[in-house]
Amino acid sequence: MKFEPRSRKVKILATVGPASRDQDMLEALFKAGADAFRVNMSHGEHEIHAETIKAIRAVERKFNRPIAILADLQGPKLRVGKFKDGQALIRHGARFTLDRSDEPGDETRVQLPHPELFGLMEKGQRLLINDGKIRLVVMTADSDHIECKAEVGGVISDRKGVNVPDAEVPIPALTDKDRRDLAFAMSQNVDWIGLSFVQRPEDLAEARRLMGGRGALCAKIEKPSAVRRLDEIIEMADGIMVARGDLGVELEPQEVPPLQKKIVNLARAAGKPVIVATQMLESMIESPAPTRAEVSDVANAVYDGADAVMLSAETAAGDWPQEAVTIMDKIAIQVERDEAYLARVRFLETPPDSTTADALSHACMTIADTVAIKAITVFTGSGSTARRVARERPSVPMLVLTPSPTTARRLGLLWGAHAVATKDIGSFEEMIAKGKRMALRHGLGKGGDKLIALAGVPFGTPGSTNLLHVVTLTGNELDTY
Repeated sequence: MKFEPRSRKVKILATVGPASRDQDMLEALFKAGADAFRVNMSHGEHEIHAETIKAIRAVERKFNRPIAILADLQGPKLRVGKFKDGQALIRHGARFTLDRSDEPGDETRVQLPHPELFGLMEKGQRLLINDGKIRLVVMTADSDHIECKAEVGGVISDRKGVNVPDAEVPIPALTDKDRRDLAFAMSQNVDWIGLSFVQRPEDLAEARRLMGGRGALCAKIEKPSAVRRLDEIIEMADGIMVARGDLGVELEPQEVPPLQKKIVNLARAAGKPVIVATQMLESMIESPAPTRAEVSDVANAVYDGADAVMLSAETAAGDWPQEAVTIMDKIAIQVERDEAYLARVRFLETPPDSTTADALSHACMTIADTVAIKAITVFTGSGSTARRVARERPSVPMLVLTPSPTTARRLGLLWGAHAVATKDIGSFEEMIAKGKRMALRHGLGKGGDKLIALAGVPFGTPGSTNLLHVVTLTGNELDTY
């Protein structure tokens, strides 16, 4: 089945869950605009995830389009223990103690089954429970007790999550569950791994080692400690996710929007795909239409030049998964049609590094702005040339031709990339001829249109991008082939 390229450059990442995991719905979401799918390892068994991944690959085969799959690891979520009655009421201003006893809790105390936090917490630091609905301030702490005052009380129940915004918690980013989930994801040949609660660059190094050179690694920024070492984390990662859920709990809400822009800008400057995630169309979990504020939120992420925008519960468990993807697609198309869009998306200076590849990628953008170019055809093995071109945010689509199906799938999260896995090329003439045929076949040009071809000679040598060529389509290249 022939599938036309999207009429937008930003990508849509949709989370798969009970509302969307059967193949018919996945197909509907893909047709509505989903370019990539997120499998959330926090919920569900491996057998269910394996079925989901199999169904996504079936959609990929049906439409003959590479689809990126991101397996999102749960990460080390801190939680309180259990209560006698399943829950308790902490009153505003009351004292409440977290301790190491496994006795069921009540309104005065509960177990905190994380020994690494005792001795770490200091007076005045905060503990946020149940996504910040309960705020505790530490009064005293020793090796067995953390005595707090409830700045904001409320009902607390079994196993609620705990956030520690004021300290770097000495726990690895990968739990035993994450290691099992990562091994499973690698056995399923997923394209991206989302690493949750990254605090330091070293967290990425361990995940890399376990991945063994397979898949790409996306660092989820959701901790203040990660923000403090953002440059190092971006350098170590293949991509970045602005995970605004936990980030909005650990920081004051008003701090998140400027930080989102900062993370997007730093990732873009480094030429790494960046995803804006969480609560983008949250009301569409229950409503068939978004709020105006949500539409503005998605539009702002597109104007900022994010590579991808993500849907979470909207497509995983919501009542209107297909509608959520459709409206996100429409918002993105509308923004990119805005005559001010290109200036807005290029406000970020991305000066080329002093390499031939970077200089030629930058030249692609300026040539496309100067001459009536229809598309940029990029020949790449690893995808690095495509990332360089995308970093410049050119005004025309980018047709990425690669001999690697793995690379083609991975580029499902890269701005402006329409990736095609195709046989390798052996000569300059073959490259030009194939680029022309593929542009015609994928509806990215017709007779008389000009294309830019970007590649490296000798072919098949990573990092050798050294050739830029402008060609004109006759329109009959497919007939003579």
